[in-house]
Amino acid sequence: MAAAAGETGGEAKHRGAITVCVMLATIMQALDTTIANVALPYMQGSLSASQDQINWVLTSYIVAAAIMTPPTGFLAGRFGRKRLFLVVIAGFTVASMLCGMAQSLPQIVLFRLLQGLFGASLVPLSQSVMLDIYPKERQGSAMAVWGMGIMVGPILGPTLGGWLTENYNWRWVFYINLPVGILAFLGISAFLSETVRNARAKLDWFGFGTLSLAIGALQMFLDRGEQLDWFGSTEIILEVVVCASAFYLFLVHMFTADRPFVTPALFRDRNFATGMFFIFLVGIILLATLALLTPYLQTLMGYPVITAGLVMGPRGLGTMMAMMIVGRLIGRVDTRLLILLGLVLTAVALWDMTGWTPDVSQWMIIRTGFVQGAGLGFLFVPLSTVTFATLAPEQRTEATGLYNLSRNIGSSIGISVVSSLLVQNTQVNHSEIVQAVTPYNRLFDLPDVARFWNPMTAAGRAALDAEITRQATSIAFIDDFKLMMVIALVAMPIVLLMRKPTKPADKDHAAVME
Repeated sequence: MAAAAGETGGEAKHRGAITVCVMLATIMQALDTTIANVALPYMQGSLSASQDQINWVLTSYIVAAAIMTPPTGFLAGRFGRKRLFLVVIAGFTVASMLCGMAQSLPQIVLFRLLQGLFGASLVPLSQSVMLDIYPKERQGSAMAVWGMGIMVGPILGPTLGGWLTENYNWRWVFYINLPVGILAFLGISAFLSETVRNARAKLDWFGFGTLSLAIGALQMFLDRGEQLDWFGSTEIILEVVVCASAFYLFLVHMFTADRPFVTPALFRDRNFATGMFFIFLVGIILLATLALLTPYLQTLMGYPVITAGLVMGPRGLGTMMAMMIVGRLIGRVDTRLLILLGLVLTAVALWDMTGWTPDVSQWMIIRTGFVQGAGLGFLFVPLSTVTFATLAPEQRTEATGLYNLSRNIGSSIGISVVSSLLVQNTQVNHSEIVQAVTPYNRLFDLPDVARFWNPMTAAGRAALDAEITRQATSIAFIDDFKLMMVIALVAMPIVLLMRKPTKPADKDHAAVME
């Protein structure tokens, strides 16, 4: 790809405009990973759906996006990056409009499926464009700008979704994409140059099919496991068998085919292989923590949707500030030190959260959220920069697709694991606390205790059970926060596997391919 090998004169002239348009597309897609979550109860009533049925609104989007992320590199090479970018922006925007217009559950599930299919390529394409239009010495700053959209989008999604749903209705969660998508389409059409197309490129259908089947089965397993009692369900066992079998066939094919769907040579690059593992961990920590905070604030602490969103807002502010600082430090400070600092800040914030109770102050929540957001900001930008620093430009689109797939799978696994542990540990903690609740416990003779939690009366027992459940849930949340902290600590020594790029990317690529 000639255009992919570096910036063209036109792109250098319009670099700012291209950046704005690419970021609009990135933020639009990143917001949609979480913005619809808070609107689900309203959709459920409007579309007359059960709790199990309405979850397909999220599942269909996640599965479709996961399946269509890996072929981004092939599609960009075969049809041209600009043409693909325009198609997916237009498709995502139209699908968003159709989601807002949906009148039944089958309709919105179908339209969310289309939204995921088109939106999957937006993030890897935007990252590839940002890496190509900026010279190597400014790629750190470019990744800082791009990372703001990726990291801040999911954080601000619940706040924006809650505000739109309360002040208008749930349909505006999707309609808000229309003006953003139109602006991004017009800007990309006007300013971005087309890349050289390889009309003879052919898709490895067997590799694509087996990987898609493995990803789809994995996403279904993760999304429905808690509902169906995991391995107590025949459906879940079947999904695990399909996932493992398909992934095994994919790996065998990848290492034996002449032109496999995923190029094995990519993983010979130590930085890229390590970066893939790191972004998997970042996906776990980022969205799993958000998935825990929303019910913590709304259920345990009784915060309204808007208040919970506002309290979580400084997390995004910390991320943005850290990314702006990192953008200036990259090139002057060893990127491995910046990644290590990000892990330390993230671990400190999670350690702070292990001491939370339902009575924690808003200031504590804001302060901890800001620190954790800053940690993720320090981690994400240098990680994106160093992961692709030693890859050749023509490998970037395929590499960014795999990179974002790893982040998405990490997020899915993280959310499923912490949600499952939350339910299980709440039950375990409840049974352990109940053992101390007997009529012979002298604490119940205290007037202040007996007035509210008298185990000898029906009202007292109900109030006591509610309080025990509250305390058991609090402990279960703390256990999940500890798990996130341990993940951050375990990742620290892995930073040593990364190396500073000492050669230009094309030379590195030549060395890898020989």
